[in-house]
Formats: sequence, structure tokens, C-alpha cells
Amino acid sequence: MLDSLKPVPGARHAKKRVGRGPGSGTGKTSGKGAKGQWARTGGGVRPGFEGGQIPFFQRIPKRGFNNYTRKEYAIVNTQDLNLFEDGTVITPEILLETKIITKVLSGVKVLAYGKLEKKLTVKANKFSNSAKEAIEAAGGTVEVI
Repeated sequence: MLDSLKPVPGARHAKKRVGRGPGSGTGKTSGKGAKGQWARTGGGVRPGFEGGQIPFFQRIPKRGFNNYTRKEYAIVNTQDLNLFEDGTVITPEILLETKIITKVLSGVKVLAYGKLEKKLTVKANKFSNSAKEAIEAAGGTVEVI
């Protein structure tokens, strides 16, 4: 029954009582030896410490930096826009609904990859010059949000 359950013999150990006299086996210095860095309160070294040698993370070369003001645009190619009907107004919301883009980061940028065969009004944050020309050549219009 549940009230008679016991742990398996040897599964539970008594807590080691340090500093309780010579008979305990861990009296006096409490198993820490004599003096030194490891015997002190809060003793030891930080993670990555290599005994005074220049640590690995300091030895390896550091390159580049992370530009925290960088803008990431969701990319849309002109050939992807052939999915829509003639005369459609294309916005970032419509591109999200149709799963042409998965998320709007800092905005949407349209690039001229592939042929555009539809007359569309495209609203986006950025356009490459060739994408503008391709949309206008197909009879569409470009609007920068």
C-alpha cells in the first residue's frame, strides 16, 4: 500500500556532518585540507579560469560587431506577385495572409527577381530600382509606405 512504501536500501544516504570532531572523519578542517584558496569561504575560481594562464575566451580573436540599429526587411520577389489577380492592391498584411512572407521585420522590400505579368498596385517600405521599373512596365503602380 502507499503508506508502506519505502526507498530501496542504499538509495538514501545520511548527510555528511562536517566539523564535528576527529571521530567523524571530517572534523577540524572539514575535508578541505589545510588553508589555501579552496579552504576559504567563497573559495575557488570563476568559470573559465585557467590558473592564471590567459583564458581561452581571451586568446581567440574577436571580429565584427552587432549593429543594433540594423533594419531587416522581409524580401518579396516580383515573380511571387504573379499569384495575385490584375488590379489587386498588395500590402504587407496581404503578403502575410497569403504566406509569401512569414513575418514583417522592419518592413517589406520588393526585389526584381523573375518576370511580373500582372498589373498591380504594390505598397511596401522599399523597392529596388529594377523592381520599380518591372512593376511600372507591367502597368502597375508603386507606393512607398
